[in-house]
Amino acid sequence: MDFELKTLALGTAADEKCDAMVVLVTEGLHTGKDALSSLISQALAAGDLESKPGKILSAYGAQGLACQRVVLAGAGDGSTKSVRQAVAAAVAVVKTGPAKSLLIVFSAAPRVGAVRAAVLAAADASYAYTTTKSKPEPRKLKRVTIGCANSSSAKTDFERAQALVLGVEMAKEWANRPANHATPSMLAHAAKSLAKQPKIKCEVLGPSQVEKLGMGSFMAVSRGSDEPLRFIVLRYDGAAKSEPPVVLVGKGITFDTGGISLKPAPEMDEMKFDMSGAASVLGVFRALAELQPALNVVGLIPACENMPDGRAIKPGDVVTSMSGQTIEILNTDAEGRLVLCDALTYAERFKPRAVIDIATLTGACMIALGGVRSGMFSSDEALANALLAAGESALDPCWRLPLDDEYAEGLKTHFADVANVSGRAGGAITAAKFLQRFATRFPWAHLDIAGTAWKGAAAKGATGRPVGLLVDYLLNEASRPVAPQGKSTGKRAAT
Repeated sequence: MDFELKTLALGTAADEKCDAMVVLVTEGLHTGKDALSSLISQALAAGDLESKPGKILSAYGAQGLACQRVVLAGAGDGSTKSVRQAVAAAVAVVKTGPAKSLLIVFSAAPRVGAVRAAVLAAADASYAYTTTKSKPEPRKLKRVTIGCANSSSAKTDFERAQALVLGVEMAKEWANRPANHATPSMLAHAAKSLAKQPKIKCEVLGPSQVEKLGMGSFMAVSRGSDEPLRFIVLRYDGAAKSEPPVVLVGKGITFDTGGISLKPAPEMDEMKFDMSGAASVLGVFRALAELQPALNVVGLIPACENMPDGRAIKPGDVVTSMSGQTIEILNTDAEGRLVLCDALTYAERFKPRAVIDIATLTGACMIALGGVRSGMFSSDEALANALLAAGESALDPCWRLPLDDEYAEGLKTHFADVANVSGRAGGAITAAKFLQRFATRFPWAHLDIAGTAWKGAAAKGATGRPVGLLVDYLLNEASRPVAPQGKSTGKRAAT
């Protein structure tokens, strides 16, 4: 989809020729005497239109308007959240018709971030997955123009939004693909395609290279599959080589049967989304290629399938991780942490300023937070606060959960340094405590996106989260001086 930003006041929008127009009507709007303003005033006065976010009124062939199809959309106080709701509701109506071009007009000067919210909402509402359909229906909307009174003041928001659309839609594409169209090798190919973009490099390691690195935990998960594992290393070099990078680690389980600890059959198809963390890393790098921030970023994706072959790991098996710590695998369906722990150890070689892992890790996090906020855990206060702030600004929020040492008690075992699961209670936290053992040499955060990476039922599909959160965090980091590299803020858990 193409986007355009245009200087356009409410009074002149009536003369714009387009297939369809959406007008964002905010509270306390002062209208003029033009045809569009008159239409809004009459609709508000009659009670047919409310400025409450999400409320809409469609009009066709209204007198004095060059555009035949007009949707008036309540945008509340004009906040980014209200604008997102308004545009989503309006585009849902517009896309059912024949319109190929859409004009979205701000009736009042947009707040900071509102233009970005409008662009992202329009892209999300009109998105359609088509890759594996024999007769795909192409996206009807081809072009969206954003009109506001002073386009120059919204230029930065608009450009960031354009980059985010590319990143979010790449993340959606790969998360939505069925597992036979998104194998570890295919995921690696997608990562390599990103290396065609400026400042991005990609290296892909196969089974023999991973074995030489001593990634026994990652290798153990892949043993039950005929699809060979891939360890993907992406680099965005936007700053001097001496600048320590931010490392993003994305869980890349391209399909998760649960292994020997087999999952129930209902909704198992949704386990194609278990590589949404990896997909979000790909999406972030696609956005970085457009935005070109002065920052170094590394993306690590341990990609494999978790299958119940005769060679698969069994409950009770003990494996040795890259860190040297031994792990008793009590549940083979807790495999995400087994691939992530080796990737976290690998991240040490970059001497990073921060490491963030992103994973559809636990159903427990979904139960705790639902689909509104991602779970966030961190051993570093500054990093945690930065992620919380980025989530709010990006309308991609997270919520911090605790890491008290007492939560790790259930991970103790007689047969290895650590078990891969504890009991059901606090499952998202005990998973994070497991990962924390392998993240003691750098500021670290863990995002559990099990509840936010995709939607089920009639709306089934990937959301592209948390690409927005991560991009906002990285752009904020690019403008912040690098803190001196010191000792780790965490402590290695006793073994």
